[in-house]
Amino acid sequence: MLKIYNTLTRKKEEFVPINLGQVKMYVCGPTVYNYIHIGNARSAIAFDTIRRYFEFSGYTVDYVSNFTDVDDKMIKAANERGITVPQLADKFINAFMEDTEAVNIEPATMHPRATENIPEIIEFIADLIDKGFAYESEGDVYYRARKFKHYGELSDQSIDDLEVGASRHVDSQEFEKKEDPIDFALWKAAKPDEINWDSPWGKGRPGWHIECSVMSTKYLGDTFDIHGGGQDLQFPHHENEIAQSEARTGQKFANYWMHNGFVTVGEDNEKMSKSLGNFVTVHDIIKNLDPQVLRFFMATTQYRRPIQYSPLNIADAQNNLSHIQNAFENLDYRLNDAQPGSSTDVTAEVDNYVSRYTAAMDDDFNVQNGIAVVYELVKYSNVYAEREVVLKDDLTLLKTTLQRLVAVFGIELRVETLDDAKIMELIAQRNQARLDKDFAMSDKIRDDLKNQGIIIEDTPNGTRYRKE
Repeated sequence: MLKIYNTLTRKKEEFVPINLGQVKMYVCGPTVYNYIHIGNARSAIAFDTIRRYFEFSGYTVDYVSNFTDVDDKMIKAANERGITVPQLADKFINAFMEDTEAVNIEPATMHPRATENIPEIIEFIADLIDKGFAYESEGDVYYRARKFKHYGELSDQSIDDLEVGASRHVDSQEFEKKEDPIDFALWKAAKPDEINWDSPWGKGRPGWHIECSVMSTKYLGDTFDIHGGGQDLQFPHHENEIAQSEARTGQKFANYWMHNGFVTVGEDNEKMSKSLGNFVTVHDIIKNLDPQVLRFFMATTQYRRPIQYSPLNIADAQNNLSHIQNAFENLDYRLNDAQPGSSTDVTAEVDNYVSRYTAAMDDDFNVQNGIAVVYELVKYSNVYAEREVVLKDDLTLLKTTLQRLVAVFGIELRVETLDDAKIMELIAQRNQARLDKDFAMSDKIRDDLKNQGIIIEDTPNGTRYRKE
């Protein structure tokens, strides 16, 4: 029985989908004004892992994740670069797709862009005005937050506290336009030389929060299963989405709210963000680090927990991933001398590992307990691969099980075929040199191969090689 921690109710709840065997999930995507840093990637990787586990469990997943391609940051960045907002968006949407593909994030079922949904946004806002939840003021349109009786429930804040906070952060010009400090913008009147669209309230552009309400309900329906995103979006973004959407439809917006933890850096565990200037982009990291290592590092921490980014933690992830890969290669190598057949004890052991893995992951996607089971399976696989007599079906079962379990974390195990007869010839020469006790020649061949990125491993079952 799969359970999810629901931020709205602040407890774990059994997951019951709206439609049997189907998951409808919306995850807030990036504002595309720069390359994504690993704090942004945390959310994308966490929810890709969650999506993959749903698919592992037999669900089909309708996964929608948007691009915010117009807002204040987009306009500022485009002006600084001397290009248009759409040109900026195209550049960094392409970069996002390249970087996420590198860390093996599956494309969403749909990646809608805010600017592709302007007519729907205008219609949505007009409905809120008609229902009395929104009002126009000097070309801007604001939402009456106090009119929505559940405002503040997601972030567990009182309306009075929200009013005090809003009063401190609203500039005087905007304050004069609003009926109430806690009201938030649905539509912003265009400033000179700013990207804009025609609307019943004059030329302008949508506010940030309305975009996700429109795109999620347009593509997933008035009520869908899961809405996800980073903890920093809980308030005000997700709070405002609920208020807008439920005021318009009269229906519950999302049944489960999921929020991933931050990525922190430094000894004081400071949150990574562009505003603090302490961020590292995925684009730069993967120039020097295997993208699979970055993926493994981030996917094997439970989504609600913070991740501390450090060279030591990256090195640990690299080491752990190597152990898994080596176990997979050991199993594959033993297929060369395996005998036909299978054994009931191996089948029973594998079933036990899969059952324990599933139990861990069913507990709010507890990947840390899940990967611990994988490590145990790795040890078992290595011991089995050292047996004098191994069976082909056992090896294949262990291999495919390792592949299936780590695929949920976005890791692809494979044995690379090094189509290089010269390598095998050199290995044969080295083996002969060892028989002849010509250890100087043996060491030279090993070192020459290492310089070419080929690692020689002498095992009880023979010599094999792999790429470094």
